[in-house]
Amino acid sequence: MTTVNITPASPFPKRGRPFEWKPVHYGPTMRAIVQSGYGSVDRLNLSDVPRPEPAEDEVLVRVRAASVHPDVWHVVAGRPVVLRLMGSGIRRPHERVPGTDVAGVVESVGSAVTRFKPGDAVFGETVRGVQWSNGGAFAEYATAPEEGVALKPSGVSFEEAAAVPTAGLIALNNLPQHRVPSGSRVLVNGAAGGVGAIAVQLAKAYGAQVTGVDHASKLALVRSLGADRVIDYTSEDFTRSGEQWNLIFDVPGNHSFGAIRRALHPRGSYVLIGHDAFGAIGHRWLGSIPRLLGLVARSAVSPQLRGGSFASSDKRQSLGTLAGLMETGQVRVVLDSIFSLDQVPEAMRHLMSGQPLGRVVVRID
Repeated sequence: MTTVNITPASPFPKRGRPFEWKPVHYGPTMRAIVQSGYGSVDRLNLSDVPRPEPAEDEVLVRVRAASVHPDVWHVVAGRPVVLRLMGSGIRRPHERVPGTDVAGVVESVGSAVTRFKPGDAVFGETVRGVQWSNGGAFAEYATAPEEGVALKPSGVSFEEAAAVPTAGLIALNNLPQHRVPSGSRVLVNGAAGGVGAIAVQLAKAYGAQVTGVDHASKLALVRSLGADRVIDYTSEDFTRSGEQWNLIFDVPGNHSFGAIRRALHPRGSYVLIGHDAFGAIGHRWLGSIPRLLGLVARSAVSPQLRGGSFASSDKRQSLGTLAGLMETGQVRVVLDSIFSLDQVPEAMRHLMSGQPLGRVVVRID
């Protein structure tokens, strides 16, 4: 257990300055990526920091892999600014170590934990509920609430499992089976991204006919995930094709709802995830929130916008569902590249380039 010795910053404080006390940590340390403030990924540095201790309802995980995804960038950059009010910190992040999605081996458990024991291979999210904050995943050890992790399927690598939690929870929460009757026609816009790729596979698992939309360079990946048909958005606008789908699952949100309605069955459903393209679109202060609230207001007169929910899903149940889908092969992860812990800034830049054909993960040896 980490102990703390309180010692004065200086035995002879300067005249006129308050006496300062600074904690000096003795005990286990670990390597971790540290964020000192909001801004460029170049501000992330590898440092030695105290190893965390699990609370009574938490597990301590020896991290084997952690995923790099857009939500991590949002907290590193501090954009949109309003999201700093949603758990991260106003001027600088409360939690200095970025990352939320991990896979690894349980090192120890809190006194109230009953579902896991040391040695269990697990995957999950380190943050509680739905919080826009750092979660300490880019480190050799990380703590996570018991409800936020699940046993890793034996046939799935740590790198693959680490890429699932956030993307899988977003896709599962916004695309529950009851919204996709067997045989329905589903279009996934942004089908090659982390959320879109899982949405394609969920829709196929539900028995839908799936069309995937993405860049020409990524369509082979979309086909490999099970899409029945693919559309290259650089040469074809699906909103002007004359076709209609029962459900449109829109990750990038690069069409107005007026345009989307042309491609949506009158009794169909529209789901907007809203990707800000790493700050390239959306408001600096509010991001895509005004658009999302506008669609909520419009749902009063447009049945196609109804059926969504802002409520948090049961994370324990959802992660169990995702584990089962991975176990049966109905959800699989395609990895684009694997970086080492000291290469996190490079991994973030690669993600931001839009070039990855699959997921970007960090392996922590």
